Amino acid sequence: MKIVVCIKQVPDTAEVKLDPKTNTLIREGVPSIINHDDKSGIEAALALREQVGGTVTVVCMGPPQADVALREALAMGCDEAYLLSAREFGGSDTYATATIIATALRKIGFDLVITGRQAIDGDTAQVGPQIAEQLGVPQVSYAEDLKVEGDSVIVKRQFEDQYHILKVKMPCLVTALSELAKPRYMTVGGIVDAYNKDVIVWGFDDLKNDLNPDFIGLKGSPTNVFQSFGKQAKGAGTKLTGLSADEAVAAIMAKLEEIHII
Repeated sequence: MKIVVCIKQVPDTAEVKLDPKTNTLIREGVPSIINHDDKSGIEAALALREQVGGTVTVVCMGPPQADVALREALAMGCDEAYLLSAREFGGSDTYATATIIATALRKIGFDLVITGRQAIDGDTAQVGPQIAEQLGVPQVSYAEDLKVEGDSVIVKRQFEDQYHILKVKMPCLVTALSELAKPRYMTVGGIVDAYNKDVIVWGFDDLKNDLNPDFIGLKGSPTNVFQSFGKQAKGAGTKLTGLSADEAVAAIMAKLEEIHII
């Protein structure tokens, strides 16, 4: 069984700030991490390998420094890693990103693809399902439990205040919630092994036979970010003190009428 996990290296959003002039993220001095949902996907893949055998391959599209995230995945126990990195890929939105990753996955081969539900720096939850559409395989999103049964996977899918139990034949794609699995820690031996392995780097030339340049990068992205802004702090508001319950209600109602809410 060949399991492929797609991950993204993201800035730690607890440390992120926005430049008020350019409306872009200030990345200098901000640590990069593996996206939380993706890391749960890695753990789920490793647990499946321990149960049914096979291999776990990790794939990341990003700049050269994403090598660090891939080596962390290798240190957790993944068998091989691919970095998709090229200038031609820069500026890709979710559609273009899914196009590039799907092209690489066809070349790598897979039985099961696991992605995170969404990335903490974008929160679109689009790339995983778009990859499945590009590959023409069935998909299940919001997975909170996963097991293999013969040539199928059984997925417990979160759904509002309920859940679905779905059986899907492989090859297929599953998007993982953080609740799917608690990621294991890297071991010292795993870290040493990770840096003794090669991370395979594929650029545009490695995929160009199956990749249309008109559908990747900034040129091939049908969407773009118009404006970004940070959450603004709210004022302290008005406090009503020294009033009885009836007086407080009357004062609140008067204020709501004044600002035409009622």
